[in-house]
Amino acid sequence: MSTPEQPPSLSLDGLRFAFGTLTVLPVRVTRWDRDAARGGMLCAPVAGLVVGACAAGAGLLLLFLGAGALLAAVASAAVPAVLTRGLHLDGLADTADGLGSGKPAEDALRVMKQSDIGPFGVLALLFVLLAQVAALAQTYGDSWARGALAALVSATAARLALTLAARTGVPAARPEGLGAAVAGSVPVASALLVAALVAVAAAGLGAFFGPFDVVRTFFAVIGACAAAEHLLQRCTRRFGGVTGDVFGGVAETAATAALVVLSLG
Repeated sequence: MSTPEQPPSLSLDGLRFAFGTLTVLPVRVTRWDRDAARGGMLCAPVAGLVVGACAAGAGLLLLFLGAGALLAAVASAAVPAVLTRGLHLDGLADTADGLGSGKPAEDALRVMKQSDIGPFGVLALLFVLLAQVAALAQTYGDSWARGALAALVSATAARLALTLAARTGVPAARPEGLGAAVAGSVPVASALLVAALVAVAAAGLGAFFGPFDVVRTFFAVIGACAAAEHLLQRCTRRFGGVTGDVFGGVAETAATAALVVLSLG
């Protein structure tokens, strides 16, 4: 008698799901079910680590070639947008339009699905990208290593925010789309464990620069999660749940908050 086929490794499926849905890297998603979605959201910070490494590499390359801190900052802010096809920035803009529309939830969700970007979305993109570039320029101006650390930590914290946003108890606003596929898929305890691991790992990287940077890097992750949680709660109340656009807005909010904290002091 033949034995039933065993399901593929959840960890490998989770990594494939994370990289296949959150980046443009050529990774094939082999499973599209709740187990794979759960693994993918738990592995989201790993995808963020790779995106952050690429962003830091772009900034360091320009510094090596003689560019200034500002141009290096622009490159480090641009790489995550390129590696996500701009989906997180588009989600931020759509979320801002939905929140700013003043319409009932159903109509606001319809506004978010439109292909154009309204005034609230334009303003959100403008100020978020300005804040990211300004903060990265500040850190690159301090030293190349601090700039690279900021790019790495912010991208990882942005994807950690997705893990937390996909936790159990956060409903989907629509029955379809990526938001519905991952909403509520991650147990709260698992999400908190991943958050703790990312925060401690970030603090460990900060230790290379001194005791103050241990604290600053740790609170950069905490601040990123807090800012993302504030947006998540507002969207959940406003729209009745989360969508793929909300996930994008949460990620960009977390990245910006992390960069702002890392640029202080």
